[in-house]
Amino acid sequence: MEILGIVLSLFLLMYVAYRGFSVILFAPILAILAAAMQGLDVMPAYTELFMERAVGYVKSFFPVFLLGAVLGKVMEDTGMAKSIAHEIIQALGKERGIIAVVLSGAILTYGGVSLFVVVFAVYPFGAALFKEAGIPKRLIPGAIALGAFTFTMTMVPGTPQIQNAIPMTFYGTNAWASPVLGLLAAAITFFSGIAWLEYRRKSAQAAGEGYGEHTLNEPTADQTQGDYPNWVLSLLPLVAVVAINFAMTKFAWDPNMLKAFQGMGLKLLVPAVKNVAGIWALIIGLVVGVILAVAIGYRYLPKQPGSLQRALNTGAIGSLLAIMNTASEVGYGNVISSLPGFKSIATFLLNIKLGGTPLVSEFFTVNILAGITGSASGGMSIALSIMAKEWLAWANQVGLNPELLHRVASMASGGFDTMPHNGAVITLLAVCGLTHIQSYKDICVTSLIIPFLTGIVVILIYTIFGFTG
Repeated sequence: MEILGIVLSLFLLMYVAYRGFSVILFAPILAILAAAMQGLDVMPAYTELFMERAVGYVKSFFPVFLLGAVLGKVMEDTGMAKSIAHEIIQALGKERGIIAVVLSGAILTYGGVSLFVVVFAVYPFGAALFKEAGIPKRLIPGAIALGAFTFTMTMVPGTPQIQNAIPMTFYGTNAWASPVLGLLAAAITFFSGIAWLEYRRKSAQAAGEGYGEHTLNEPTADQTQGDYPNWVLSLLPLVAVVAINFAMTKFAWDPNMLKAFQGMGLKLLVPAVKNVAGIWALIIGLVVGVILAVAIGYRYLPKQPGSLQRALNTGAIGSLLAIMNTASEVGYGNVISSLPGFKSIATFLLNIKLGGTPLVSEFFTVNILAGITGSASGGMSIALSIMAKEWLAWANQVGLNPELLHRVASMASGGFDTMPHNGAVITLLAVCGLTHIQSYKDICVTSLIIPFLTGIVVILIYTIFGFTG
């Protein structure tokens, strides 16, 4: 009965997410439901379990959400994101239309632009190019998903996306964890995804299918033509984010920096500087990126008074929704992990000992929770907040580098997350004016099946060769 209550709560969370209800509202309700079914008092479960971990998550990661959202909004409103996408697509041309769309999304996300901004920036040019080349429009979501939702989100070392930042505080790593295996995984995902989309294109064209007759959300001339900033200058903020992030991870932070704050009687979320240094490096990189984006793109903002304020404010306000969604899922996970019935589930997950390391246990746990929540960051945050200490202790026992735990957790978050109820999937289809029936198959292959199989390949490489990269 105890396990039944947890399973029921999890699937209700998946259902309400699929139906479009806010997890900010329903995550605490369903957490309290699970707690009540196991005899716990409702109000302490909410204030002491749910809220404690949710607030702790905000404290740890809010600067990353805030700065990333502001950078994305400035890049969007100044036209800098569109400038980069336009240049890449024009340079590669209609003969390489699919690769052009994928690379556009990849470069923007690797520079720190949010997935949602990428969708709006890339779609108009991608649609115009696909129409000119006679490539079915239904393949655009799969191409954008491959470029923005996969390897530059979770695999390529140094990516400033939140899915690569979350493991840092748990494992004491930085954004560049396991660089060689990360690059290998990215290459496998990229080339496999391109091969699939090209196969789909050739099959459609062999059957006489072209772009198709579409009327919903078709790009206009205003969306594909404009006075955009120079694309080289537009790239500078993104390059700065990655470069500064890398430089600061090499910086020798004083390991005693936290002692003064510990002496104040504060409840610190991290035990040592190494557990937060990666986040500090990312914050500094994003701050520099935002400053450069404002300086370079200021004159391209809309000419109405207050355009800069609106861009900054909109980005800041938008970050609140993003982090509160994830924080609510983390609070939910804390309640579930504290229930008596969860001990059996945790024991089962920790007993997945294929290969003699925690990698398989971690990989499947993160994938499953990301799939249930429909959120890469939410699913991974729940999994790590519940199990990271056990996985890290296990890794230390068998001599496994924590960097590989970081990389596998990040990669796993980008596997089952793109189930049909995922918010980014729903937004992508809405922007493209397409339906799940028309395009989800290709989204599923490029952003779910291929990344999942790639994660298994990475684990096998370590298991067979002992290489952590």
